[in-house]
Amino acid sequence: MTTMDPPAQDTGSDLGDTIEAGLEVRAQSIVASAVELAEQGGFEAVRVRDIAAHAGVALGTLYKRFSSKEDILVAALEQEVALLERFIESHPPAGDGPLERIESFFRMITTGLTARTKLSRAILRATATGDPLLSDKTGRFHRRMTTLMERSLLGSGERPEELAGLGDDDLKRLSFLMAQLWWAGLVGWMGGLFTLDEVTRQGSDGGRLLLLGARASVDAKLTKREETP
Repeated sequence: MTTMDPPAQDTGSDLGDTIEAGLEVRAQSIVASAVELAEQGGFEAVRVRDIAAHAGVALGTLYKRFSSKEDILVAALEQEVALLERFIESHPPAGDGPLERIESFFRMITTGLTARTKLSRAILRATATGDPLLSDKTGRFHRRMTTLMERSLLGSGERPEELAGLGDDDLKRLSFLMAQLWWAGLVGWMGGLFTLDEVTRQGSDGGRLLLLGARASVDAKLTKREETP
């Protein structure tokens, strides 16, 4: 632009989009820096000032996007889940029926989310802080895991016989409870209570019992209907 050219006029929308795009690039750098620090030293090594310095951004810039280091680590969790979703889409859990797929699914997500031990423990600790500012993000994570669980139960063909008679709402509740059982085991792993093999087995065993219970409930309702004059 020469001195004779009129200055370009950004609309409010365009300016906002430009600022947001630049902030998002910096946000990705901030998350990547937190991930690197967590991989090196775990949760305690992730300090906001160190993240900002590592990412080459000012503290004010960091706080425009994230409320705390826990917020940044939860963002890292969202990235990990996105990778896991893509992997599962191209490599669906193996098995002829829901019970087999449950075991395969829990093995896949346990392996996928704990591949980097220090980072995984740091992320789990961040989600367990109870910060109300993070409730929407952690809630979104659990909804995504519930969806993955539900898809694994259903498989790619017709609804399995084991799930016949189970309504869509009940299937979602069942999937949610299965995912929560597994998550509780993973939190136990973070605290040193369980091995990863135990986490997978607890998820599989709990899922199997929940599925059998749901099936029994459906059968009982059908029997009651048949006996009702």
